[in-house]
Amino acid sequence: MTSADDVDGGRRGRRRVALLVALTATLLLLCCGGGAAGFFLTGLGGDAPTATAFGCGGAGPLSPDGKLPRIEPYGEAQVRNAAIIINTGAELKVPPRGWVIAVATAMQESALTNLPNLGPSNDHDSVGLFQQRPSQGWGAPAQLMDPGYASRKFYAKLLTVPNWTSLALTDAAQQVQHSAFPDAYAKHEPVASQIVNLLADGAARAIGDATGGPQCATLGNVSASGWTTPVDAVVVSDFRSPQRPDHNGVDLGAARGTPVRAAAAGVVIVSHCDTDDTPPYSCDHDGSPQTPGCGWFVDILHADGVMTRYCHMVQRPKVVVGQSVAAGEVIGITGTSGHSSGPHVHFEVHLGGDRSSAGAIDPVPFMREHGAPLGTPA
Repeated sequence: MTSADDVDGGRRGRRRVALLVALTATLLLLCCGGGAAGFFLTGLGGDAPTATAFGCGGAGPLSPDGKLPRIEPYGEAQVRNAAIIINTGAELKVPPRGWVIAVATAMQESALTNLPNLGPSNDHDSVGLFQQRPSQGWGAPAQLMDPGYASRKFYAKLLTVPNWTSLALTDAAQQVQHSAFPDAYAKHEPVASQIVNLLADGAARAIGDATGGPQCATLGNVSASGWTTPVDAVVVSDFRSPQRPDHNGVDLGAARGTPVRAAAAGVVIVSHCDTDDTPPYSCDHDGSPQTPGCGWFVDILHADGVMTRYCHMVQRPKVVVGQSVAAGEVIGITGTSGHSSGPHVHFEVHLGGDRSSAGAIDPVPFMREHGAPLGTPA
């Protein structure tokens, strides 16, 4: 099977304190006693609501007195703070998209640490998870040091932002926080989605649903590292083999109509037909070895500058540029558009945010190292 070998390559300011924790490229999710539980944690401080079943896994709530899931590199108190943020959003009936925005904001502002006034190191009079300022009307310092109260104040402001559910995460967060660094929140979105998925049983996977309800039937099995295979299919053409030295990915022999899944949480940065960008799209029919390009394809940017590419879909992808996706979310349908001789998924992994061939690496060892080996069921 032949595929395209390459496509076109291209908040208030916060002091940095010792409590900030460096983010890892991918979450290491180690759950006490098994997989992600279907719950909103209770008894976690503030005014956390009663445990409420939500999500995809169907597991019961964890005991509030037991150990919380570990989410490296965060400690128990930080994970507890994330759970309070999520619980508060659920109590206020904010859709899961809002939980991800709130968690990502707290990751940027405090690394999920309930920071007190740090004296000379403080940014004005900012305190708490969201570094809200008493002098700006957010509340008294003691109130803002209550994670439940601080979360409610964040959500109350978020809900006043017009069309917030359709905004890019960093734009929605900026409307609430008014940062001197408005683009700072974007980098936290993939990991924040992973945290929400773990603490609320996959709720972030429902981001595309306007009702906020989970859409789990289309999801594959996500590994502990947060990665999953894009399709259940074997590798039928290798990365840069002697026969195809310019083949910058692998071909997965999936049948026409097979759902294509996002390999990890991220943000869609490309979703179009690369053989003809004006109607009638040449991607709307089967391609051939003589047809140029990836056909209908999607590029997704993940944590730490990792990018994945999915080529030769049968129709316009199910995602749009700027959309957040969760690991295992369906992004399109297998086909044979573009430079292709039969239905399959051409899958690429790039590092350093480099979309060109120079950034491409062999997806097989990468996916194996991330707990989602290609060529085995997802």
